[in-house]
Amino acid sequence: MASPTDAPSAFAALKGTYKGVLKISLMLAATYLVAQSLSSWLPAADYRQFFGLSNRTTVWIVAELHLMFAAFVLGVPIFAVITELVGAVTKEKRYDDLAKEFTRLLAMAYTLTAVLGCVLLVLFVVLYPKLTGYLSGLFKPTWLVYLVLIFGEVIIAYLYWYSWDLLQGPRKKWHLLLGLLVNLWGTALLFVADIWVTFMMSPAGIDDAGKLTSLWAAINNPTWMPINIHRLLANVAFGGSIAAAYGAVRFLNAKTDEERARFDWMGYIGSFIAIAAFIPLPFAGYWLGREIYQFSQQMGVSMMGGSFAWLWILQAMLIGSLFLASNFYLWLGMGRIPGAERYVKFQIPMMILLTIGFIVWATPRSIIASGAEMSAMGGSHHPFLGLFGVMAAKNTAVNLMILTTFFSFMLYRRGNRVATVSWAAAGKIAQALAIAAAAGVVLGYGIYSYYVPSNIRIGFSVYQVSAVLAAMAVFVAIDIPLLKGAKEIGAIRWGQIPARAQYALFFLAISFTWLMGLMGYIRSGIRQYWHIYGRVADESVNAYTMTHGHATIIVSIITVIFFLLVSVVFWMASRNDPREAAK
Repeated sequence: MASPTDAPSAFAALKGTYKGVLKISLMLAATYLVAQSLSSWLPAADYRQFFGLSNRTTVWIVAELHLMFAAFVLGVPIFAVITELVGAVTKEKRYDDLAKEFTRLLAMAYTLTAVLGCVLLVLFVVLYPKLTGYLSGLFKPTWLVYLVLIFGEVIIAYLYWYSWDLLQGPRKKWHLLLGLLVNLWGTALLFVADIWVTFMMSPAGIDDAGKLTSLWAAINNPTWMPINIHRLLANVAFGGSIAAAYGAVRFLNAKTDEERARFDWMGYIGSFIAIAAFIPLPFAGYWLGREIYQFSQQMGVSMMGGSFAWLWILQAMLIGSLFLASNFYLWLGMGRIPGAERYVKFQIPMMILLTIGFIVWATPRSIIASGAEMSAMGGSHHPFLGLFGVMAAKNTAVNLMILTTFFSFMLYRRGNRVATVSWAAAGKIAQALAIAAAAGVVLGYGIYSYYVPSNIRIGFSVYQVSAVLAAMAVFVAIDIPLLKGAKEIGAIRWGQIPARAQYALFFLAISFTWLMGLMGYIRSGIRQYWHIYGRVADESVNAYTMTHGHATIIVSIITVIFFLLVSVVFWMASRNDPREAAK
């Protein structure tokens, strides 16, 4: 994509869209020809190696990079359209400019996503011909739908970008409609792609011989919808964190106060949307975990209590760090809000609560110990610390951390405003009671969980989650009318924020990326030596569960490569910025 011309026209928009569709069409055609040529040229085999490298690791790296960029190009349009809609409703041009800035990031990202997807398809066909052929035969109709959705997404996305300046004023509603369609098409693409991934985890709709009995049953397998919701939220959070990191880069390189103010605001909006999507993400994760347990208890035990258990400690470290970093950024941001000093007194208690929650969440159920140490402890579980390693304690900790982070957001939101409605005092008391009641329910069920059987205990997490969601809904429902017409103490001093706040945004983006890679490995790895769990075994030389050290090194390599490519996206976006060109 290129920047729209100064004199936009329908012809220019159609011309730009045509070029984009042509580029994607040529990529797909080249991919098909290369895959077919290699398949006919190479000798027949169930598995092949990639220049002597592990076929598993090769596909893993390319697939994860493709998924990361796909998450980015699916997540960014969601909050770009939300931001544009806010601008249309409030009539503030800065929101429209920000949405356009977000969309500019998609220019190079779309191309990289398509290139990585084409490379991945070739690798599947060449390195796993038997498995690819089997899955293609089962899901041929969905492949056709996927191709239609790809072209629909590309056409609408390019029209959305190139028609930005054309569809302004009274025609703005049509541009918002295009943005809505971009997101609907993107979400449909995500749902279709998840069919093949989840079928490999929880196959359905096939008989004992592996023949298809019901296409819909194969599509609507037990983990399909949980992963759809989980990935949708993760994509928004991930895309927001990358957009916030872009704002941080531009902020640190800004030469004027005006630029610093603009990119400070951009970083805040990106991080706000990222954390807003991140807060309900653990709930979607609980749903997915429950469905995995219900489909296969053995798979669930391997995931949470077997060979992958210690990777969840890494996951807990990353998620706990995300909570700490997001609160740290908000607290630093309050320094530029007149009147927010009223809430500084809450920061130390919130930090203590977050730290305790972090420690509990990162506490393992069992620890690596020598024979002598295990004898001294009386087993593999520490007599005291082992109490905090069970899911009852971890569910309690994460729900309290979510409540704390939500409270930070609400304090930030009202930092420079004083409610003037007659019922302000009663409203604040009701909000405090809602938070306290949710915390009481979470803590109460967390303690009670230790006194009931595990089959009853697992249901308590539903009550804890429901209490937290209900408290947040009540708080927001009161807060909106409470602050309507509120007295403003002073305007937010955008741009007047310490540089270390921008590094917190970098940390959020890197942690989200590393976490995505780690969780992708866990989700795929719990299949162990199965391509399709319980139905099609992996008979290649790579059919083994790698060590945690090896897996985390590969995830780290993927993260480094991704950010090297993202730096190219950032450079292309800044190069196409009209403000930069005018200098």
